[in-house]
Amino acid sequence: MSAEEAAPASKKKSKKKLIILAVLLLLVLGGGAGVMFSGVLGKKAPADGEEADAKPAAAKPADPDAAGATFHDLPDILVNLDSPGKTQHFLKAKVSLELAGKGDEAAIDKMMPRVIDQFQTYLRELRPDDLKGSMGIYRMRQELLIRVTAASAPIEVKDVLFRELLVQ
Repeated sequence: MSAEEAAPASKKKSKKKLIILAVLLLLVLGGGAGVMFSGVLGKKAPADGEEADAKPAAAKPADPDAAGATFHDLPDILVNLDSPGKTQHFLKAKVSLELAGKGDEAAIDKMMPRVIDQFQTYLRELRPDDLKGSMGIYRMRQELLIRVTAASAPIEVKDVLFRELLVQ
């Protein structure tokens, strides 16, 4: 009977060995994939016919003026907000535009009536609740950037900056 007992015991041992081997294989493959995707191994060397990028990508300068950006102040904007009831709410804003280059200042001055019109028509439709919190100000900034970009089509406006913002 010892031969009959030895056969199931050897089958159990072979199944355990197979499971252990499968787990080890999965760990090795998973670890290799993790190392490959994490970039620890680095880039592969270029083949003979291929050129390697010798220069790393140029980093943006920390100083916006070094990149040629200029700031152009708009006239102060004072609008009556859309408020329910008899109470009136006003918004006073001092805005600067970040332009791509110094040459764009003269061009944006020519487009200023369009820019002011776009700002005025948008801001007059805002309610005081629209301007509550940082998300309200962020949405207003994004909307003004979209409108100033459309109004001054060939001129690149990078950002709309608030110098002063007063809701009363």
